[in-house]
Amino acid sequence: MAISTNRKRGNEVSVRVATIEDVHCAEEILRRHISPAPLIRSYRMEKELGLGRNRRVWLKDYGWTPVGSFKLMGALNWMAHHAEEIGERPVAAHSSGNFASGISFAGQQFGKRVIIVMPDTAPRVKFELTRSFGAEIRTYNIANDHQTGERDRLTKQIAEEENAVMASPYDDADVIAGNGVGGLEIVQELQRQGREVSHFFCQVSGGGLMAGHALSIAHGFPEARIVGVEPSGADDFRQSLAANDRVRLKHPTSICDGLLSYDVGLHNWPILKSLVQESIAISDDRTRQAMSWLYDKHGLRTEPSGAIAIAAALSDSVDLQGEGDLVIVVSGRNVDEESFRSWIHCG
Repeated sequence: MAISTNRKRGNEVSVRVATIEDVHCAEEILRRHISPAPLIRSYRMEKELGLGRNRRVWLKDYGWTPVGSFKLMGALNWMAHHAEEIGERPVAAHSSGNFASGISFAGQQFGKRVIIVMPDTAPRVKFELTRSFGAEIRTYNIANDHQTGERDRLTKQIAEEENAVMASPYDDADVIAGNGVGGLEIVQELQRQGREVSHFFCQVSGGGLMAGHALSIAHGFPEARIVGVEPSGADDFRQSLAANDRVRLKHPTSICDGLLSYDVGLHNWPILKSLVQESIAISDDRTRQAMSWLYDKHGLRTEPSGAIAIAAALSDSVDLQGEGDLVIVVSGRNVDEESFRSWIHCG
Protein backbone atom coordinates (compact mmCIF):
# COMPACT_ATOMS: atom_id res chain seq x y z
CA MET A 1 0.00 0.00 0.00
CA ALA A 2 1.34 3.45 -0.87
CA ILE A 3 0.08 6.93 -0.06
CA SER A 4 1.03 10.35 -1.38
CA THR A 5 3.16 12.37 1.05
CA ASN A 6 3.87 15.56 -0.82
CA ARG A 7 1.12 17.35 1.10
CA LYS A 8 2.02 19.45 4.12
CA ARG A 9 1.64 17.54 7.38
CA GLY A 10 1.33 19.70 10.46
CA ASN A 11 3.82 22.57 10.49
CA GLU A 12 5.40 23.75 7.27
CA VAL A 13 8.79 22.25 6.53
CA SER A 14 11.52 24.52 5.20
CA VAL A 15 13.32 22.86 2.30
CA ARG A 16 16.80 23.95 1.22
CA VAL A 17 17.78 22.28 -2.01
CA ALA A 18 21.48 21.40 -2.28
CA THR A 19 23.40 22.64 -5.33
CA ILE A 20 26.60 21.72 -7.12
CA GLU A 21 28.23 24.69 -5.38
CA ASP A 22 27.38 23.07 -2.04
CA VAL A 23 29.05 19.86 -3.25
CA HIS A 24 32.26 21.73 -4.11
CA CYS A 25 32.27 23.34 -0.66
CA ALA A 26 31.74 19.92 0.92
CA GLU A 27 34.74 18.55 -0.96
CA GLU A 28 37.03 20.97 0.88
CA ILE A 29 35.69 19.70 4.20
CA LEU A 30 35.90 16.00 3.37
CA ARG A 31 39.48 16.20 2.11
CA ARG A 32 40.57 17.16 5.64
CA HIS A 33 39.30 13.82 6.94
CA ILE A 34 39.16 11.12 4.25
CA SER A 35 40.62 10.17 0.87
CA PRO A 36 38.46 9.44 -2.20
CA ALA A 37 36.98 5.95 -2.49
CA PRO A 38 38.47 4.10 -5.48
CA LEU A 39 36.90 4.07 -8.93
CA ILE A 40 37.76 0.63 -10.32
CA ARG A 41 37.50 -0.53 -13.91
CA SER A 42 35.61 -3.82 -14.21
CA TYR A 43 36.91 -5.74 -17.21
CA ARG A 44 34.69 -8.66 -16.14
CA MET A 45 31.56 -6.51 -16.28
CA GLU A 46 32.51 -5.14 -19.69
CA LYS A 47 32.74 -8.70 -20.98
CA GLU A 48 29.53 -9.75 -19.20
CA LEU A 49 27.56 -6.92 -20.77
CA GLY A 50 29.12 -7.32 -24.22
CA LEU A 51 30.04 -3.66 -24.52
CA GLY A 52 31.97 -2.31 -27.48
CA ARG A 53 35.74 -2.20 -27.16
CA ASN A 54 35.74 1.58 -26.62
CA ARG A 55 33.33 1.49 -23.69
CA ARG A 56 34.24 0.80 -20.08
CA VAL A 57 32.53 -0.08 -16.81
CA TRP A 58 33.57 1.56 -13.56
CA LEU A 59 32.69 0.56 -9.99
CA LYS A 60 32.71 3.28 -7.34
CA ASP A 61 33.43 1.14 -4.29
CA TYR A 62 32.60 2.81 -0.97
CA GLY A 63 33.52 -0.33 0.91
CA TRP A 64 37.03 1.14 1.16
CA THR A 65 36.00 4.04 3.43
CA PRO A 66 36.78 3.90 7.18
CA VAL A 67 33.16 2.88 7.86
CA GLY A 68 32.72 0.50 4.92
CA SER A 69 30.06 2.59 3.16
CA PHE A 70 29.38 5.99 1.59
CA LYS A 71 27.53 7.31 4.64
CA LEU A 72 30.42 9.10 6.31
CA MET A 73 30.61 11.66 3.46
CA GLY A 74 27.25 13.23 4.24
CA ALA A 75 27.83 12.76 7.97
CA LEU A 76 31.15 14.62 7.93
CA ASN A 77 29.74 17.54 5.96
CA TRP A 78 26.70 17.72 8.26
CA MET A 79 28.89 17.65 11.38
CA ALA A 80 31.16 20.38 10.05
CA HIS A 81 28.20 22.67 9.36
CA HIS A 82 26.56 21.98 12.74
CA ALA A 83 29.59 21.74 15.05
CA GLU A 84 29.12 25.23 16.47
CA GLU A 85 25.39 24.70 17.02
CA ILE A 86 26.04 21.36 18.71
CA GLY A 87 28.64 22.70 21.11
CA GLU A 88 28.58 20.42 24.17
CA ARG A 89 25.23 18.87 23.25
CA PRO A 90 24.98 15.32 21.87
CA VAL A 91 23.88 14.35 18.36
CA ALA A 92 20.91 11.99 17.91
CA ALA A 93 20.12 10.05 14.74
CA HIS A 94 18.35 6.92 13.58
CA SER A 95 20.00 4.54 11.12
CA SER A 96 19.80 0.99 9.81
CA GLY A 97 23.53 0.89 10.48
CA ASN A 98 25.69 2.61 7.88
CA PHE A 99 24.80 6.20 8.77
CA ALA A 100 25.20 5.10 12.38
CA SER A 101 28.89 4.39 11.85
CA GLY A 102 29.24 7.38 9.52
CA ILE A 103 27.90 9.95 12.00
CA SER A 104 29.83 8.20 14.78
CA PHE A 105 33.05 8.55 12.77
CA ALA A 106 32.20 12.22 12.21
CA GLY A 107 31.48 12.67 15.92
CA GLN A 108 34.87 11.21 16.76
CA GLN A 109 36.57 13.56 14.29
CA PHE A 110 34.83 16.62 15.75
CA GLY A 111 34.83 15.52 19.39
CA LYS A 112 31.04 15.18 19.69
CA ARG A 113 28.94 12.66 21.60
CA VAL A 114 26.64 10.62 19.35
CA ILE A 115 23.54 8.60 20.26
CA ILE A 116 22.18 6.26 17.59
CA VAL A 117 18.79 4.54 17.28
CA MET A 118 19.24 1.27 15.35
CA PRO A 119 16.93 -1.64 14.52
CA ASP A 120 17.34 -4.67 16.74
CA THR A 121 18.02 -6.82 13.66
CA ALA A 122 20.89 -4.73 12.25
CA PRO A 123 23.94 -6.77 11.19
CA ARG A 124 26.41 -7.37 13.99
CA VAL A 125 29.20 -5.72 11.97
CA LYS A 126 27.21 -2.47 11.87
CA PHE A 127 26.75 -2.48 15.65
CA GLU A 128 30.45 -3.14 16.15
CA LEU A 129 31.58 -0.43 13.72
CA THR A 130 29.29 2.15 15.29
CA ARG A 131 30.50 1.40 18.80
CA SER A 132 34.13 1.42 17.63
CA PHE A 133 33.85 5.16 16.98
CA GLY A 134 32.46 5.84 20.46
CA ALA A 135 28.71 6.11 19.83
CA GLU A 136 25.95 5.01 22.20
CA ILE A 137 23.27 2.75 20.69
CA ARG A 138 19.57 2.40 21.52
CA THR A 139 17.59 -0.27 19.65
CA TYR A 140 13.99 -0.56 18.47
CA ASN A 141 11.76 -3.35 17.12
CA ILE A 142 11.87 -2.89 13.34
CA ALA A 143 9.30 -5.63 12.70
CA ASN A 144 6.52 -3.46 14.16
CA ASP A 145 7.90 -0.02 13.39
CA HIS A 146 5.57 0.54 10.43
CA GLN A 147 2.73 0.29 12.94
CA THR A 148 4.26 1.85 16.06
CA GLY A 149 6.60 4.54 14.66
CA GLU A 150 8.99 3.57 17.47
CA ARG A 151 12.13 4.58 15.54
CA ASP A 152 11.10 8.21 15.11
CA ARG A 153 9.52 8.42 18.56
CA LEU A 154 12.67 7.16 20.29
CA THR A 155 14.92 9.49 18.31
CA LYS A 156 12.76 12.52 19.17
CA GLN A 157 12.62 11.42 22.81
CA ILE A 158 16.43 11.39 22.98
CA ALA A 159 16.55 14.84 21.38
CA GLU A 160 14.09 16.23 23.93
CA GLU A 161 15.38 14.52 27.08
CA GLU A 162 19.09 15.00 26.37
CA ASN A 163 18.85 18.30 24.45
CA ALA A 164 20.43 16.58 21.44
CA VAL A 165 20.72 17.94 17.92
CA MET A 166 18.99 15.59 15.47
CA ALA A 167 20.79 14.52 12.29
CA SER A 168 18.91 13.02 9.34
CA PRO A 169 20.64 10.15 7.53
CA TYR A 170 19.43 11.47 4.16
CA ASP A 171 16.84 14.29 4.32
CA ASP A 172 19.21 17.23 4.72
CA ALA A 173 20.97 19.51 2.24
CA ASP A 174 24.35 19.20 4.00
CA VAL A 175 24.13 15.39 3.96
CA ILE A 176 23.19 15.45 0.26
CA ALA A 177 26.08 17.78 -0.59
CA GLY A 178 28.55 15.63 1.35
CA ASN A 179 27.41 12.51 -0.47
CA GLY A 180 27.74 14.41 -3.74
CA VAL A 181 31.49 14.59 -3.24
CA GLY A 182 31.65 10.93 -4.26
CA GLY A 183 30.00 11.83 -7.54
CA LEU A 184 32.43 14.70 -7.95
CA GLU A 185 35.31 12.26 -7.54
CA ILE A 186 33.85 10.12 -10.33
CA VAL A 187 33.51 13.12 -12.65
CA GLN A 188 37.00 14.43 -11.95
CA GLU A 189 38.69 11.07 -12.52
CA LEU A 190 36.85 10.23 -15.73
CA GLN A 191 37.28 13.72 -17.15
CA ARG A 192 40.99 13.45 -16.36
CA GLN A 193 41.05 10.31 -18.51
CA GLY A 194 39.04 11.96 -21.28
CA ARG A 195 36.10 9.59 -20.80
CA GLU A 196 32.36 10.15 -21.28
CA VAL A 197 29.52 8.55 -19.29
CA SER A 198 26.41 7.09 -20.92
CA HIS A 199 24.82 5.46 -17.84
CA PHE A 200 25.07 5.96 -14.08
CA PHE A 201 23.49 3.34 -11.78
CA CYS A 202 22.94 4.23 -8.12
CA GLN A 203 20.88 3.01 -5.17
CA VAL A 204 17.87 5.00 -3.95
CA SER A 205 16.44 4.73 -0.46
CA GLY A 206 15.82 8.02 1.34
CA GLY A 207 17.59 9.61 -1.60
CA GLY A 208 20.66 11.14 0.02
CA LEU A 209 23.17 9.07 -1.95
CA MET A 210 21.48 9.45 -5.32
CA ALA A 211 20.55 13.12 -4.92
CA GLY A 212 24.15 14.08 -4.15
CA HIS A 213 25.62 11.95 -6.91
CA ALA A 214 23.01 13.09 -9.43
CA LEU A 215 24.01 16.72 -8.84
CA SER A 216 27.64 15.91 -9.67
CA ILE A 217 27.06 13.47 -12.54
CA ALA A 218 24.49 15.69 -14.28
CA HIS A 219 26.80 18.69 -14.00
CA GLY A 220 29.89 16.86 -15.24
CA PHE A 221 28.23 14.59 -17.82
CA PRO A 222 24.90 16.21 -18.78
CA GLU A 223 24.17 13.53 -21.42
CA ALA A 224 24.45 10.65 -18.92
CA ARG A 225 21.34 8.57 -18.21
CA ILE A 226 20.96 8.54 -14.42
CA VAL A 227 19.24 5.35 -13.26
CA GLY A 228 17.94 4.74 -9.75
CA VAL A 229 17.87 1.23 -8.29
CA GLU A 230 15.54 -0.02 -5.54
CA PRO A 231 14.35 -3.35 -4.11
CA SER A 232 11.05 -4.46 -5.61
CA GLY A 233 9.58 -4.52 -2.11
CA ALA A 234 10.74 -0.99 -1.34
CA ASP A 235 10.33 0.93 -4.61
CA ASP A 236 8.74 4.12 -3.30
CA PHE A 237 10.89 6.32 -5.54
CA ARG A 238 9.91 4.42 -8.69
CA GLN A 239 6.28 4.87 -7.70
CA SER A 240 6.92 8.52 -6.91
CA LEU A 241 8.32 9.16 -10.39
CA ALA A 242 5.24 7.56 -11.92
CA ALA A 243 2.91 9.65 -9.73
CA ASN A 244 5.01 12.84 -9.99
CA ASP A 245 4.53 13.10 -6.25
CA ARG A 246 6.29 11.63 -3.22
CA VAL A 247 4.83 8.23 -2.36
CA ARG A 248 5.17 6.67 1.08
CA LEU A 249 5.23 2.90 1.51
CA LYS A 250 3.39 1.38 4.44
CA HIS A 251 5.83 -1.49 5.01
CA PRO A 252 8.95 -1.71 2.78
CA THR A 253 10.59 -5.15 2.76
CA SER A 254 13.85 -6.53 1.34
CA ILE A 255 17.11 -8.17 2.32
CA CYS A 256 18.61 -4.74 1.47
CA ASP A 257 18.40 -3.40 5.03
CA GLY A 258 19.94 -0.08 3.99
CA LEU A 259 17.22 0.60 1.40
CA LEU A 260 14.09 0.37 3.54
CA SER A 261 13.12 4.02 4.01
CA TYR A 262 9.40 4.66 3.79
CA ASP A 263 9.80 7.49 1.27
CA VAL A 264 12.40 9.82 -0.22
CA GLY A 265 13.15 12.96 1.75
CA LEU A 266 11.67 16.39 1.15
CA HIS A 267 15.14 17.80 0.48
CA ASN A 268 15.95 14.96 -1.93
CA TRP A 269 12.77 14.91 -4.00
CA PRO A 270 13.31 18.13 -6.03
CA ILE A 271 16.74 16.92 -7.13
CA LEU A 272 15.65 13.37 -7.84
CA LYS A 273 12.61 14.22 -9.93
CA SER A 274 14.64 16.74 -11.93
CA LEU A 275 17.77 14.68 -12.64
CA VAL A 276 16.91 10.96 -12.37
CA GLN A 277 15.24 9.62 -15.51
CA GLU A 278 14.04 6.28 -14.12
CA SER A 279 14.28 3.83 -11.26
CA ILE A 280 14.54 0.05 -11.63
CA ALA A 281 12.93 -2.32 -9.13
CA ILE A 282 15.15 -5.35 -8.45
CA SER A 283 14.10 -8.59 -6.77
CA ASP A 284 16.04 -9.91 -3.80
CA ASP A 285 16.93 -12.98 -5.87
CA ARG A 286 18.68 -10.80 -8.46
CA THR A 287 20.48 -8.95 -5.67
CA ARG A 288 21.75 -12.26 -4.26
CA GLN A 289 22.97 -13.21 -7.72
CA ALA A 290 24.81 -9.88 -8.00
CA MET A 291 26.43 -10.42 -4.60
CA SER A 292 27.61 -13.82 -5.79
CA TRP A 293 28.82 -12.37 -9.11
CA LEU A 294 30.87 -9.66 -7.38
CA TYR A 295 32.41 -12.22 -5.05
CA ASP A 296 33.21 -14.73 -7.79
CA LYS A 297 34.52 -12.21 -10.35
CA HIS A 298 36.13 -9.56 -8.14
CA GLY A 299 36.49 -11.10 -4.69
CA LEU A 300 34.26 -8.40 -3.18
CA ARG A 301 32.04 -9.31 -0.26
CA THR A 302 29.19 -6.79 -0.31
CA GLU A 303 26.03 -6.20 1.66
CA PRO A 304 22.80 -6.53 -0.36
CA SER A 305 22.27 -2.76 -0.57
CA GLY A 306 25.78 -2.41 -1.93
CA ALA A 307 25.29 -4.94 -4.73
CA ILE A 308 21.82 -4.03 -5.97
CA ALA A 309 23.05 -1.51 -8.57
CA ILE A 310 25.23 -4.26 -10.05
CA ALA A 311 22.09 -6.39 -10.24
CA ALA A 312 20.32 -3.65 -12.20
CA ALA A 313 23.13 -3.38 -14.74
CA LEU A 314 23.07 -7.16 -15.22
CA SER A 315 19.28 -7.43 -15.41
CA ASP A 316 18.60 -6.39 -19.03
CA SER A 317 16.10 -3.87 -17.60
CA VAL A 318 17.95 -0.88 -19.05
CA ASP A 319 18.90 -0.24 -22.67
CA LEU A 320 22.68 0.14 -22.51
CA GLN A 321 23.07 1.54 -26.03
CA GLY A 322 25.34 4.56 -26.11
CA GLU A 323 28.83 5.86 -26.69
CA GLY A 324 30.09 6.42 -23.16
CA ASP A 325 31.08 4.40 -20.10
CA LEU A 326 28.91 2.88 -17.38
CA VAL A 327 29.43 3.84 -13.73
CA ILE A 328 27.92 1.64 -11.00
CA VAL A 329 27.89 2.45 -7.29
CA VAL A 330 28.86 -0.23 -4.77
CA SER A 331 27.49 1.63 -1.77
CA GLY A 332 28.66 -0.54 1.12
CA ARG A 333 30.19 -3.82 2.25
CA ASN A 334 29.01 -4.18 5.85
CA VAL A 335 27.52 -7.65 6.07
CA ASP A 336 27.87 -10.45 8.59
CA GLU A 337 29.77 -13.45 7.25
CA GLU A 338 27.05 -16.01 7.93
CA SER A 339 24.37 -13.87 6.30
CA PHE A 340 26.54 -13.25 3.27
CA ARG A 341 27.23 -16.95 2.81
CA SER A 342 23.57 -17.89 3.13
CA TRP A 343 22.51 -15.25 0.58
CA ILE A 344 25.06 -16.05 -2.13
CA HIS A 345 24.38 -19.79 -1.85
CA CYS A 346 20.60 -19.41 -1.73
CA GLY A 347 18.94 -21.23 -4.64
